[in-house]
Amino acid sequence: MSEERIPKREELDVKDTWRLEDIYPTDADWEADFEKFSALPERVASYKGRLGESAETLLEFLRLDDEIAVLADSLANYAQRKSDENTANADYQAMVARLMNAYVALGSASSFETPELIAVPDETLDGFYKSCPELELYRRALDEVRRKKAHILSDAEERLLALSGDMGNSPENIFNMFSDADLKFPDAADKDGELHQVTHGSYIPLVQSGDRVLRKNAFEALYHTYDGFKNTCAATLSAQVKALNFYSQARHYDSALEAALDSTDVPVGVYKNLISAVHENMQYMYDYAALRRELMGLDELHMYDLYTPIVSDFDMKITFEEAKETVCKALSVMGEEYLSILKEGFENRWIDVYENEGKTSGAYSAGARVHPYVLLNHKDTLNCMFTLAHEMGHAIHSYYSNKFQPVVYSDYKIFVAEVASTCNEALLMQYLLKNTDDKREKAYLINYFLEQFRTTLYRQTMFAEFELKINEMYAAGEALTADSLCALYRELNELYFGEGVVIDHEIDLEWARIPHFYYNFYVYQYATGYSAAIALSQRILNEGETAVRDYIDNFLKGGCSKDPISLLRGAGVDMASPEPVKKALELFGSLIEQMRELNN
Repeated sequence: MSEERIPKREELDVKDTWRLEDIYPTDADWEADFEKFSALPERVASYKGRLGESAETLLEFLRLDDEIAVLADSLANYAQRKSDENTANADYQAMVARLMNAYVALGSASSFETPELIAVPDETLDGFYKSCPELELYRRALDEVRRKKAHILSDAEERLLALSGDMGNSPENIFNMFSDADLKFPDAADKDGELHQVTHGSYIPLVQSGDRVLRKNAFEALYHTYDGFKNTCAATLSAQVKALNFYSQARHYDSALEAALDSTDVPVGVYKNLISAVHENMQYMYDYAALRRELMGLDELHMYDLYTPIVSDFDMKITFEEAKETVCKALSVMGEEYLSILKEGFENRWIDVYENEGKTSGAYSAGARVHPYVLLNHKDTLNCMFTLAHEMGHAIHSYYSNKFQPVVYSDYKIFVAEVASTCNEALLMQYLLKNTDDKREKAYLINYFLEQFRTTLYRQTMFAEFELKINEMYAAGEALTADSLCALYRELNELYFGEGVVIDHEIDLEWARIPHFYYNFYVYQYATGYSAAIALSQRILNEGETAVRDYIDNFLKGGCSKDPISLLRGAGVDMASPEPVKKALELFGSLIEQMRELNN
């Protein structure tokens, strides 16, 4: 083999792993809190039928909700982070499963909460606020519950839905176990016949290679493996869609999309306007595909040619230590307060850095209350440096929200979740472009910037459209089979890439490996978040401290104290308008022209 094998967890340097002892020093400490958590259903149930009896009782119950949230945060973060370190570890799988069962029991015990809160007459609740000023803290939270009155069921029906929670999460759990713990790919040979290990973590670096033989072989190794399980994958994704539609119908929504977006207080029009805006600007993608084919000197541009840098004679190898240093410099425009939090995360083991056998794939940030945790699978690439900036954006957003908001408002809505992360990426890119005079390096960076647009605005919107269409297919009575899913996915690839790209039949199966299709209409927010981030980053760079303070004080510290659109307006961008998406796509077009000029 030409590369080192993936190490076992115990072979990693401790400094490169996250410090979960900050949550619980030992598993025994987790068990002690789990016992407390297991007793909570009885405490919660004692309030059944009493939420409208007095302001004091309601306040007690809401404070108990806060107590539960804090305890659940620690239990879930420890168990899930431990499980993600090695998804084949049965002990931590069991820990997560036990906690999920406890959640179900708690959900069943608290199923009366929403119906009772909705049933309290407006005049009674107004009297509660007047007689108990401490209850004012929860006014917005109570208003959020009560605005969904049409979608709340009876006590008995809510209890049944709560009992189905574990079952409803099964498709995602099955997908994760299949993808992370069980699925193995054959090695891929390069042009010299040397073999390279294909994993979820190594796949992108392999298809970024300048060796086209290796790219093609890695691409085929991955998707031919999925082809052998396509019916299982289709059944799992179909089960996810069925679950979403069951819950949306049970709650009297017109669609699964409406149900998902209502939970984040975002109008359905935002989702559909995104797709329409991208459709109206598809020519930029076609122009980019033509430029990529031209600059790579290819007769045909295949799907496995899309990730390798256009600038073939330039590469950037960036160690994790170098990535941290550069990210700090790039984000210095955010001021000392922000930078000190970033450095604290770097220096105090908030991050689990490298891939190991069984470790969950990809990257994420988990906003634990003790401090955020970031999972990476770092390779020494430019992409991984941007991933570091991205995930630390999430982490610092969580840090600010947890520190400056009360428990009830500390968990920000997913609509704004990708804004802070992608704003960091945009600031990093602008820093890198500003600090090089090397024509080839600048072209390399612009290529990367172009790829951010392609993979975030176009690709994630395509994912969003696929997710919308499979839910519409199911609602119309169509079966979601491997064949129908592949046919739809191919149709979308043809639309989004045009005639300038060969749509290899393997890509028809890409839907089978995308975990975000189990996240309930999550992916569109990458595209809207990216558009907002471009606008915010430009304002920060152009206006300096005023824009930084608006961004930190009105947005990062805001949690869910306001609806998502209002929070972003406070930071200086209006996502109720299609303008941020259109402006971002216009920037994409201008970058294409800059790349042409650099290569003339």
